[in-house]
Amino acid sequence: MTVNEGLQQTENAYNQLVEVNRLMVDAVFNAFLFSWQWWLGIGLFIIPWLIWFLFRNKKSTGRLLIGGFITIILSLLIDLIALSYGLWSYPMKFSPISPLLFLPYHLAMAPVAVMFVLQIKPNWNPLLKGSIFAAIAAFGGMNLFNAIDFYNPKGWSTFYDFFIYLFLIMIAYLFYNMDSYKKITDK
Repeated sequence: MTVNEGLQQTENAYNQLVEVNRLMVDAVFNAFLFSWQWWLGIGLFIIPWLIWFLFRNKKSTGRLLIGGFITIILSLLIDLIALSYGLWSYPMKFSPISPLLFLPYHLAMAPVAVMFVLQIKPNWNPLLKGSIFAAIAAFGGMNLFNAIDFYNPKGWSTFYDFFIYLFLIMIAYLFYNMDSYKKITDK
């Protein structure tokens, strides 16, 4: 295959993606919009942030947000890789903007859950805390989302999800506990 043939092939693939996106948008507007699942997804996007805002450790807000933002970035990267290889999918769509991703999970549920875990019992062994969180998220949360058609594991083992969640919480823990958080002053 030549470079020009490769460019043509990627353009054809892009056009197919545009068509797939049109089909997803059609499903959002004509099947899912205003269904109970759609409202639940919207609630899962808004309510975790409201709860976090009310119950966060206000002295650690900046540190917690760094842990939350790193969770958002990593969970999106992991998900994009897995989705591109067809390892799992999200049958229920909430937004025509990003129809492949489950945005309530990436932008609210995962980061807020991680931030709460970081602030609860801060002196506990992080591996123990992370393992408890990963077990609840993987074996409880992912199976629940599978049951209500928010998530389709397509043969992906929940055991693997455990390690993904453990990875997410441990990386967020590292960023949360960085020693370089000092106030910037002019000199």
